[in-house]
Amino acid sequence: MAARKPGVAATTEPDAVATTQLDATATTQPNAAATSKPDVRPRSGAALETDSPLQFPHYETVALVLQGGGALGSYQAGVYEGLDEAGVVPGWIAGISIGALNTAIIAGNAPGQRVARLKEFWNTICQPASSPPLWPFFEQTWPLFEQALFNTTDEVRKMFARWSATSALLEGQKGFFVPRFPPPISSVPTDPRKVSYYDTAPLKATLERLCDFDRINSGETRVSVGAVNVGTGNFVYFDNTKMTLRAEHFMASGALPPGFAAVEIDGEYYWDGGLVSNTPLSEVLQTTPRRDTLAFQVDLWSAVGDVPTTMGAINERAKDIQYSSRTRMVTDVLSRSQLFRKAMREVLEKVPEDVRKTDRWCVLAEELACSKRYNVVHLIYHDKEYETDFRDFQFGTPTMLEHWKSGLDDIRHTLRQPGWLDLPDNGTGFVTHDIHRRNE
Repeated sequence: MAARKPGVAATTEPDAVATTQLDATATTQPNAAATSKPDVRPRSGAALETDSPLQFPHYETVALVLQGGGALGSYQAGVYEGLDEAGVVPGWIAGISIGALNTAIIAGNAPGQRVARLKEFWNTICQPASSPPLWPFFEQTWPLFEQALFNTTDEVRKMFARWSATSALLEGQKGFFVPRFPPPISSVPTDPRKVSYYDTAPLKATLERLCDFDRINSGETRVSVGAVNVGTGNFVYFDNTKMTLRAEHFMASGALPPGFAAVEIDGEYYWDGGLVSNTPLSEVLQTTPRRDTLAFQVDLWSAVGDVPTTMGAINERAKDIQYSSRTRMVTDVLSRSQLFRKAMREVLEKVPEDVRKTDRWCVLAEELACSKRYNVVHLIYHDKEYETDFRDFQFGTPTMLEHWKSGLDDIRHTLRQPGWLDLPDNGTGFVTHDIHRRNE
């Protein structure tokens, strides 16, 4: 596949999603489209070229960073659709939890198929696992009726949200998870792979159906997904530059206990990476050798919010704080570190070359110094009025469509901001942007 330079070509704004269901037109299996391994560039990620009148400078790495957040993850799919329509193809995709599942769908398909596969994935997992099939007439008319009701008032939306969350708890979600029967007994030891309220075997089948793992492991796109080793408590990244990734690696990144059981990989057991860190941003920005990097950081939880005044709001706000991973604190720390590295580089330029090569402190400083530049574009989902503390497991189609549209709207708005994708020219060589920040 020929590499292109990233650019912005969002001169038109087609409808974000279908009114009742995401339109996934691709019906071919992933493997059918990849009979041979593609001609690819290095795994570090590269910028892509487009003939759009709106372009941005070459970055050595263009990364898409996807946070965990359950049902809110369709916001990330909307963001990716906007990047895709603008001609921006990430060379590195890193995700945790639902972000890891979106990563698998994106990296596991050819660029022209990715949005369709995302739609197929989300259309699938937003259906109840055990509901009987509808008569053909109702199969066509019910989504229209459901969407029309959802679009009336916030009270109706709250009703749909509660119903979707209750359905997920009682029935599970199609192609994702189903309740274990019999359920686990807390005092009876059993296989670690079965100690959970839900069985995620359907997710494995879904990933293997929608993703081409040969493509994921080909090096076309660098892939990193985070998980926690249950035995050691250590945070780990499964990375296709270091190992061959399977469906289990992505499932492990999203195995949040006690709902989902630990996933066994090579004799070790892993849980959801969000237990330690819910964003892989540091992994992307701190990798070595350092590179000029443009990172689209897509968060599903906002660290900024109102002080709760009800018991339900307390749980909601606690989730926000716990899972937002303090992304802006991370970027503040990295920005300061980059300032020190750049200052070190400037000082070394004033030291005679023979001293720089022989003095051990100068040699160490050479290793630490850096003049690379980093641009982090934040896209943070902001709750709707009708959403409550169970929004991360309300997998109903109407709310999924709302989240998707929000992501698509946010990335389109972001890409229209002049200069936001330029290489930073400030003193630190590090800059962040967020279209919602001005309102906080």
